[in-house]
Amino acid sequence: MELLILKLALFLVLIAAGGFIVFVIKQQKAVYSWSYRLLLMGFVLHTLYFGIQYYNLGVQPILTLKSSLSFFAWTIVGAYLVFHLKFKLMILGSFLTPFAACLLIISSTIPGAEVVVRPAFKSMWLTIHVGTSLMGNGVFAVTFFSAIMYLIQERQIKGKKLGPLYSRLPSLQTLDMINHYSLIYGFPLMTLGMITGAIYAQYALGKYWRWDPKEVWSVITWLFYAILLHERLAVGWRGRRAAIMSIIAFGILIFTFVGTSLWLSDYHSFRSLEGRMVP
Repeated sequence: MELLILKLALFLVLIAAGGFIVFVIKQQKAVYSWSYRLLLMGFVLHTLYFGIQYYNLGVQPILTLKSSLSFFAWTIVGAYLVFHLKFKLMILGSFLTPFAACLLIISSTIPGAEVVVRPAFKSMWLTIHVGTSLMGNGVFAVTFFSAIMYLIQERQIKGKKLGPLYSRLPSLQTLDMINHYSLIYGFPLMTLGMITGAIYAQYALGKYWRWDPKEVWSVITWLFYAILLHERLAVGWRGRRAAIMSIIAFGILIFTFVGTSLWLSDYHSFRSLEGRMVP
């Protein structure tokens, strides 16, 4: 039953992503409205799927790469829906939703496997750690794509090539503001994820810190976002500088999330995508 729900959620998100792309080209509000409704329905079904999985497993269902990518996509869609309520920025969905859809497609192509739910996994600290970390990642996706849009719009203005995309993208001020707010919202989530991760490591492994590659790269990622936040609030970074730093930081975040878990990490790694975690 839950697999059917997940497939239906994926289908709705894919259709919504296509609709958002059409909206960029046609600028028809009806297309956007229906795409938004489909995306919202897909998000609700995706939430239901994770709820059923949590009930069946007794633990947050993100112990595998397959489920983690799916959850990451869920957080991105959730972040977009929240930001849409505040900013009513329709074009943002045309960037975020296709990215979330790609993550879901990748997730769906990874073979499923039986998940070994060890007693140590059934911890409130693990649930909070992974949940807040990935929610922070989802919000930082907004930071990233607002930065991409900023650089595109800035290039059009400076080059005096005001093509069709110029009128479709928001003003530089609006894009910089979204970048600012998403950074402010995402950074506390990332910080909480790191703190609860250390608490969980002490509970499960007897040490707050083990110099695991993913731990090290998580700190590096946190430092990049901390520097960006400090420079924005204390020094007054705006515009292009903040946008470039946001893109660099998100690239490091993606490497930390996927790269270290697949190739470098010890107890954070996914063992051959078999749904097992190294103890």
